[in-house]
Amino acid sequence: MNSEESNNPATGRLFGVGLGPGDPELVTVKAARLIGEADVIAYHSARHGNSIARSVAQPYLRGDQTEEPLVYPVTTETTDHPGGYQGAIDEFYADCAERLAAHLSAGRDVVLLGEGDPFFYGSYMHMHKRLTGRFETVVVPGVNSVSAASAELGRPLAERDEVLTVLPGTLDPDTLARRLQDTDAAAVLKLGRTFEGVREAFDKAGCLDEAHYVERASTTRQRVAPLAEVDPDSVPYFSLALLPSRTGARTPVPATPARPDGTHGGELVVVGLGPADREWTTPEAQAALAAADDLVGYGPYLDRIQANPRQRKHPSDNRVEAQRAEDALDLAASGRRVVVVSSGDPGVFAMGSAILEAADDSRYADVEVRVLPGLTAAQAVASRAGAPLGHDYCVLSLSDRLKPWEVIERRLRSAAGADLALAIYNPASRSRRWQVEAARDLLLEERAGDTPVVIGRDVGGPEEEVTIVELRELDPERVDMRCLLLVGSSTTRLVTRGDEVSVFTPRRYPA
Repeated sequence: MNSEESNNPATGRLFGVGLGPGDPELVTVKAARLIGEADVIAYHSARHGNSIARSVAQPYLRGDQTEEPLVYPVTTETTDHPGGYQGAIDEFYADCAERLAAHLSAGRDVVLLGEGDPFFYGSYMHMHKRLTGRFETVVVPGVNSVSAASAELGRPLAERDEVLTVLPGTLDPDTLARRLQDTDAAAVLKLGRTFEGVREAFDKAGCLDEAHYVERASTTRQRVAPLAEVDPDSVPYFSLALLPSRTGARTPVPATPARPDGTHGGELVVVGLGPADREWTTPEAQAALAAADDLVGYGPYLDRIQANPRQRKHPSDNRVEAQRAEDALDLAASGRRVVVVSSGDPGVFAMGSAILEAADDSRYADVEVRVLPGLTAAQAVASRAGAPLGHDYCVLSLSDRLKPWEVIERRLRSAAGADLALAIYNPASRSRRWQVEAARDLLLEERAGDTPVVIGRDVGGPEEEVTIVELRELDPERVDMRCLLLVGSSTTRLVTRGDEVSVFTPRRYPA
């Protein structure tokens, strides 16, 4: 833009705003904002004065804006203009451009409304070509009629490697038929008086029976029908013929295999939510949660999942894992898509093993079971403290509910003797208070008293607290059921950087 007008900071801006296919709710947020802010609203219309574009934009108009109706001198009728139809239209566009230029030169922003997308067979482009070198121009894309028609049909336009071709109905039937034969999917616009030729082309191309007709997509006057059944005399300009993707039609989605009793085996997915909020949950787990019919798990874990009225939640106590596993498998066996949730990772002291143990029953032979990983509490606490698990480490639980304390004690001694860092789950609960002290005293037989210990409480949650203490000063009263302990090895070190203290275990072990 090197003209005097475009370099004048007082000039206005021209916005070509796409309004979508006709439903005012399909107008973009940006388009609505610009319509409401503009000084001048321009729109094309036929000589009867009605403008589809203006009617779509009506909810977003302020009511005190200047309006510039650009009324076509001719549409489908004949004209006595010396240059014929094209001459009349060219003269009209030149005149309209100067009318808009007068507003722009005066510093007024102009929004030129257009159905669909401004650069997709839109009338805006004629103003753009005439004014873009003189003034600042901004194009705001809109939902086009092809996308709207596909959505209304509930059929994809194209899939995988298919080619989609968009064609004007003004092409002669033979040319149109050749183009249809050379593509996988197609949309033919500009119907109305061209409809009979378009339908003939689909017939010649051998795809008439697969084609659809969509009129005024997304509006209250919408009509959808098989292309072969449409009366040519009833077809308006704002309609199109659509040959959607045929991949889905050729390859139906396979049904869930049926069992001898006629019912269908469902699916059970065990997911790890991570240790805290949604951002700690993997996208893979979130996708499984979104697709589920039923959500099964410990009540507080289910409470972390956003409610969805389509889904059923089945909360239970944390001490009934075996029963929870069977209940979930029974739901899946009835054909439901079931997700069983765990905190952290489902394979670390969680529901993964309980589900697989219960699934080893002939009743559940047709139930597909998958386990999806999650961020563990040990990883979360370690990240807050630095890198205390940077070398070999052992993960164990201090809970003696499912195994005797003698086993826990033996494993603690073995891990301590092997000089492994430790991630200790379930260190204490309301009814288990003595185990932390016993474990500390046992570890002090093998570890130095100044060995770093990280106490991570509610990491990722609203009450997060991470404390670093020496092993000999580990106070059991500071540890509860929401804590996880990380105990360093002989090589674990503290590093102070400014006011920050971090814990790390070097990857290189001394000779």
